[in-house]
Amino acid sequence: MTAVQTRPLTVTEAIESRRSIRRFQPEPMNQDDLREILRLASLAPTANNVQPTRFAVVQNPELQAKLQEAAYGQSQVTSAPAVIVVYSDMEDVLQTAEETVHPGMGEEQIKTRAERLRQSFAGQDVAQRGQWGLTQANIAFGFLMLAARGLGYDTVPMLGFDPQKVRELLGLPDHVQFAGMLPIGKRAEEGFPHHRHSVERVTTFY
Repeated sequence: MTAVQTRPLTVTEAIESRRSIRRFQPEPMNQDDLREILRLASLAPTANNVQPTRFAVVQNPELQAKLQEAAYGQSQVTSAPAVIVVYSDMEDVLQTAEETVHPGMGEEQIKTRAERLRQSFAGQDVAQRGQWGLTQANIAFGFLMLAARGLGYDTVPMLGFDPQKVRELLGLPDHVQFAGMLPIGKRAEEGFPHHRHSVERVTTFY
């Protein structure tokens, strides 16, 4: 039986003990822990502080069952007490660009920097902007998994789902891009041990 965790894990411990878990204990998420995990994930860096990452947290069993259908029947979607869908929304970023500028800069600087941000993406179409935003959301996705593990929870990153069906189920606009779907909860299995290439296999030093 897995021991009860009494302290947050260090970053090293969280990385080394993370597993892709597909069977979860049938207990609801502690909502304070869930909010803290999301807060920590939201601290992930983004270029120019644009913060395009959005989180859709699903804890409704009926909606989870529909998400499972959209994920080709993968059982972890309903085994977990919660599923976090991570996506980017660059159109929202550009509409509310003033919110990304630090309030300490003053009203004029906020206006100037927000307009500069809008102009920097004006030459791109919606799909191109969405793809750029997705590269930022992917960073937050990694933070989310480590934040969860650090507080004693387990996850499994998923990209095997029908994006359009998920957009429809969650009422999201067509332009959003998905970093992934993340079932989260307490593990009911140990998962497979890590099998990774060596540093030498994947690294070139210059």
